[in-house]
Amino acid sequence: MTAGRVSYFRSVLACMDQLPDGTAALAALDIGSGGGFLAEEFCRLGFRVTGVEPSEVSVRTARAHAAAAGLDIDYRLGSGERLPVVDAAFDVAYCCDVLEHVTDVDRVLAETARALRPGGVYLFDTPNRTLASKLVTKATQQWRLTRIVDFQGHDWAMFLRPQELAERARRHGISVQEIVGLGPRANVRTRVGAAVGLRRRRLNYRQVSERLDMGRTRSTRLFYMGYAIKNY
Repeated sequence: MTAGRVSYFRSVLACMDQLPDGTAALAALDIGSGGGFLAEEFCRLGFRVTGVEPSEVSVRTARAHAAAAGLDIDYRLGSGERLPVVDAAFDVAYCCDVLEHVTDVDRVLAETARALRPGGVYLFDTPNRTLASKLVTKATQQWRLTRIVDFQGHDWAMFLRPQELAERARRHGISVQEIVGLGPRANVRTRVGAAVGLRRRRLNYRQVSERLDMGRTRSTRLFYMGYAIKNY
């Protein structure tokens, strides 16, 4: 979902005049940077990116991929609950496909607030805890005929509803400004064909994402994304 996320995040930052213009360096913090998909996109936008990730394998992979692409990204081993960064060092922080995996969401949000400068922008996306997302999670992970992954990547009980995330963020001085849907925009026939192609290993995840046309949607039933502001 990288392309859909980045398109929305770029539009938010442009409206807030928070995109690098070459005259001043802006710092971005990638919380749960994984293999570096989003970190590299933000680096190409002109940000000085610091990525924090608890997996040593992912950090090594991300560093190697960034080096091969000629991108200067500072990857650090660490967790969202204890970010290895100084206070108020970042203009932008983003956390994608991460909050549904952490056991202490409030601690991650508190650390995010600490790392952001007053007025800094917090970008996020995560699955919604709805009946629809529960069915999709079961279908893709558990049901034999529809399963497309062979591991339990998500625990539906850990998903956050938008109002829950907004309330928790508010307690830590981060005010949510907007929440929009994130999901497939392709028609049903294309969605089914993409799922079948992935299951039969005729398509990889990138090809499936392109066919599904993942991006901003009206519905927040499955995934949602948005932005918030660190209070002064």
